[in-house]
Amino acid sequence: MDNIRNFCIIAHIDHGKSTLADRMLEITGTVEKRRMKEQLLDRMDLERERGITIKLQPVTMEYNNYKLNLIDTPGHVDFAYEVSRSLAAVEGAVLLVDATQGIQAQTLANLYLAMEQDLIVVPVVNKVDLPAADVQKTKNEIIKLLGCGAEEIICASGKTGEGVEEILKAVIERVPSPVRGRSAGTNQPLRALIFDSNYDEYKGVVAYVRVVDGEIKKGDKIYLMATGATSEALDIGIFKPDYKSTEGLKTGEIGYIVTGFKEVGEAKVGDTVTSGSTALRAVEPLTGYKEVKPMVFAGVFPREGNEFEELREAIAKLKLNDASLAYEPERSEALGFGFRCGFLGLLHLEIFQERLRREYNLDLIVTVPSVAYKVRKKSGEDLIIRTPRQLPDQTEIDKIEEPWVKLDIITPKGYIGPIMSLTQDKRGIYKNTEYLDEDRAILHYEIPMSSILTDYYDKIKSASSGYASLNYEYADYREADVVKMDILVAEEPIEALSLIVYRDDAFRRGKEIVKTLKETLPKQMFALKLQAAVGGKIIAAERLSALRKDVTAKLYGGDVSRKRKLLEKQKKGKKKMMEAGKGSVDIPSDAFVKILKR
Repeated sequence: MDNIRNFCIIAHIDHGKSTLADRMLEITGTVEKRRMKEQLLDRMDLERERGITIKLQPVTMEYNNYKLNLIDTPGHVDFAYEVSRSLAAVEGAVLLVDATQGIQAQTLANLYLAMEQDLIVVPVVNKVDLPAADVQKTKNEIIKLLGCGAEEIICASGKTGEGVEEILKAVIERVPSPVRGRSAGTNQPLRALIFDSNYDEYKGVVAYVRVVDGEIKKGDKIYLMATGATSEALDIGIFKPDYKSTEGLKTGEIGYIVTGFKEVGEAKVGDTVTSGSTALRAVEPLTGYKEVKPMVFAGVFPREGNEFEELREAIAKLKLNDASLAYEPERSEALGFGFRCGFLGLLHLEIFQERLRREYNLDLIVTVPSVAYKVRKKSGEDLIIRTPRQLPDQTEIDKIEEPWVKLDIITPKGYIGPIMSLTQDKRGIYKNTEYLDEDRAILHYEIPMSSILTDYYDKIKSASSGYASLNYEYADYREADVVKMDILVAEEPIEALSLIVYRDDAFRRGKEIVKTLKETLPKQMFALKLQAAVGGKIIAAERLSALRKDVTAKLYGGDVSRKRKLLEKQKKGKKKMMEAGKGSVDIPSDAFVKILKR
């Protein structure tokens, strides 16, 4: 146990985590030279295409007689839950800061997560080989942030491999070996934390675990304390980075257990695995993880109704892979059966949609997101409305209430002005400002939850050059002047595009949506009317001209009346088609995402 070191790499997005991990795998000889490729630990095509890490990925390396368990983590804020789960499974973190960009928002956020877990932090300045690198300035920022000495900071380059051996040596020297969860006795009952899980077509549910106490061998009976599920460890092993079977896992080790479960809900992230023996089930479960709060809610429906079962299965498998996803079934008159899903942000929604499309071959419709409203009818009846479709007629409504949240924004002092102005535009009520130090402040606001649902987070990032971070918690319900806005395409309402908007903001939102539709929709054989309506009254409209075939192309010379005759014939045909073709317009799913992003 003394020769085991568990650590992860944390950084802001695009500061070079995956490249540094590649060099570590090369230097420790974990992966043969011929199998080496860029971003080796990023297993999804999506991760390679976009150059971002979406899923945490563990790997076991051997170096100087030490066993080093590394977890590579994502950097984007939408996947912060992956980072917090990785940190709970390790004793140390390599904090990576890009020498050309310095400390950024997610560097701070991830560092605070590491400090909450009492991890040993090894600071590293990365990309020192670049011409734009300002190593001294970056070092000073780290010293100010961590209060460490300049000699503790390692200068490295994930690209050239400079300083990588030094990082590995620092991990061995500074990061402590795993400590047993309780007393240091030898015959401790098994307790292992599931920090991630995966669904394998052939193996079933594979749990990624960190053994805190005791040991587990292949063939042992296992018991999951939160779900009460029992099974047998069909296979046990470590990550190299592919699955590599071993006899078992001892205290402090990180590896996987093939649980034999076929139901994805049985092995939940944060659960404690213990021995299947009834006498040992009384052990105290491990702390697990805080429930994550989704920020964006949207309806997800299959384009073909008969694909609902496939969608349900696919979402359940992705939920196993992505613990921050929340979902519940939903039924829509126009779109049929689907799910209302909760996401951590727009990138999270985009990745989710793309994974369903690629990995499960599903064609989807994603609706505009909303919050839950409370409606008091004139008859005295109270309703909870989750979708615009459920909103009663305006004449029946006495009042509508919407959820408000308490919002805390942490930002460097220089960005307070733009952030305040943006938050006030979004109907936020300013409470007070606290200063963390001479450079950073916390702004306290109360704001309607619907204001922070879609683009608020992205705008805060833009207004603060990416430095601000925010947190919110539910406050209460307050009265709101909101109305249902319908979007009509070819004079037919498209239910998936209906939304609940503030009365004074309806015209602007309607104009925006019809304009986006005009830019996104493919042209039809007839002219299309695109309209936004509130209570039957059209408040914004655009027109998409018809796709026009050049019927006069075959003519050469001759009288102009021949040309006119053909054009008149086409005009009549278009008119006929317009009458017959109402409502038969297929709206591509990227149109929904574009409207959502607005």
